[in-house]
Amino acid sequence: MCTADCNNSQNESSSLHQLQLVSSVSLRKDLSLAITQIFVWPFVYINVLMLFTFYSKQSFRTETRYILFAHTLLTDVIILILTDFVVILSYSSVLMPMAFCIPLCMLMETVSTCTPLTITAMCVERYVAICMPLRHSAISTTSRTLTAILIIWIISYIFPFMDVFILVATVSQEYFLEPTFCYYEIMTPEQWHRTMREIMNISFFIIILLTEFFCYLMIVLAVRTATVDKISAGKGLRTISLHMFQLILCSLEIIYSHIEEVIIELDILLYQSLRSFNFITFSVIARAVSPLVYGLRDEKFYAALLYYMKCKQNHISSENRRPITL
Repeated sequence: MCTADCNNSQNESSSLHQLQLVSSVSLRKDLSLAITQIFVWPFVYINVLMLFTFYSKQSFRTETRYILFAHTLLTDVIILILTDFVVILSYSSVLMPMAFCIPLCMLMETVSTCTPLTITAMCVERYVAICMPLRHSAISTTSRTLTAILIIWIISYIFPFMDVFILVATVSQEYFLEPTFCYYEIMTPEQWHRTMREIMNISFFIIILLTEFFCYLMIVLAVRTATVDKISAGKGLRTISLHMFQLILCSLEIIYSHIEEVIIELDILLYQSLRSFNFITFSVIARAVSPLVYGLRDEKFYAALLYYMKCKQNHISSENRRPITL
């Protein structure tokens, strides 16, 4: 039979083991959070710098593709900052009231939906520029571009508004008084509601991908004729290909959300690590494609970007350089 000293020794060993386990978990959480910040804030800085470049030059503010590009940068900055804020709350195990989380989730969903719709508009603009060059200047005006952006925001707001309407109609008042983590699943507590939302999301991305594929196919057919600039058409094809890759990454968010729903019921720590990995892979990296497509491949914009990165030293006149049509 164990003596009192033996029991004390066992208790001390158990306590030491628990402390080591807590320390290991805390270290893993801190490391994952640090990695997330390393990925997020450089892209936020780059996007903000590109936005500053856009607003600093009149020629960019009057051209459709640059306006749409700037809108993509703006929505990417907003979603990265908001999502990173939610990730920090999750890692800190901070519960927030429903009255705060629901508007935040609605805003995040709206801004996130704006990105694929804007990318689709950019692909359509390239299709018009290459396949209908004589009508491009009449179709792609500044006023029509701003109207298209307004329509994009209205369409993007429809889905979260429907989810909130269904939520209010199906849950009790007590549900809105409970503190919670801020993730979108709190707005779809019913299984049938989640299934309906998944079907709508899948249909939404299929329509977008078909639209981009149509633009790609029409440009391919136009390349075979002698009526289009083949260099411009080739660049347009590469641009749309990159956009399609970006949309595929965004659409994978639909798949990994199912995996997260299963993991969160099993292990909250594993869920946080998985959510961090998915956030970096499918949100941050997916939104890094736009700066690559327009910020680095467009000679006119790249020259202006370098000018402001060097704090207006060694001025590079982007007006005198031949722009590359994407």
